[in-house]
Amino acid sequence: MTALLVETIRDEHVLVISLCREDKRNAINRALAFEIDAALNELDDDPDLWAGVLTGTPKVFSAGSDIAAREDYNTPRGGEYGIIRRSRRKPLIAAVEGPALGGGLEIALACDLVVAARTARFGLPEVRRGLVPTSAGLFRAPHTFPLNLARELILVGDPISAERAHAAGFVNALTDEGGALAAAVALAKRICLNGPVAVQACVAAINGQLAAGDAAGWAATQVAMDAILASEDMQEGIQAFFDKRPPQWRGQ
Repeated sequence: MTALLVETIRDEHVLVISLCREDKRNAINRALAFEIDAALNELDDDPDLWAGVLTGTPKVFSAGSDIAAREDYNTPRGGEYGIIRRSRRKPLIAAVEGPALGGGLEIALACDLVVAARTARFGLPEVRRGLVPTSAGLFRAPHTFPLNLARELILVGDPISAERAHAAGFVNALTDEGGALAAAVALAKRICLNGPVAVQACVAAINGQLAAGDAAGWAATQVAMDAILASEDMQEGIQAFFDKRPPQWRGQ
């Protein structure tokens, strides 16, 4: 029997969605993307569900794309990872323990609220492999973080602490290690005390305004992607990843 890559638990009107690929640091391959998509479809389509919590495992939220899988992870309703281009009306809270890197941070950026343990780390390390963030990080990070902090995340590639992300306004609540999920569920239940029609209308209004500016962000991302696809550095960065060695950049 094949183990589930995503586990869902209903807690009153809240759907808790957990990534269960810890042996791969919850890196997203095609199978995991489609299970995330199915879970979020359940949240979107069931009228008895009013809020969702998306979390990883106790040690890691997600390391982003599974480069070794060399797969397409786009889904019909959610786009990349089942979430990045999803049109949502119900609030979704990211509960982050450990690293949320690359696509992992981009998943958190696609949520409405973020609860993080103090051991969480957030980063966009793609440039370290001659790559660029391709799942909205190039425009959602500058829209969410102070601009120069977003530039630091994108250009330096080093992760930042949960405390720094909280001070920047990205993380809504900090917890001790192991406490992010419980705090996120409690926050979701506080939201569920409010009128669900009003909450969903607010989520749709906020996300609709943000989505209106996404076209320019996706166009800019495509330009960046085209630039690296023509480069030798991208191939060197990926090969160095598989060889587990530092890349030898040529700048071309």
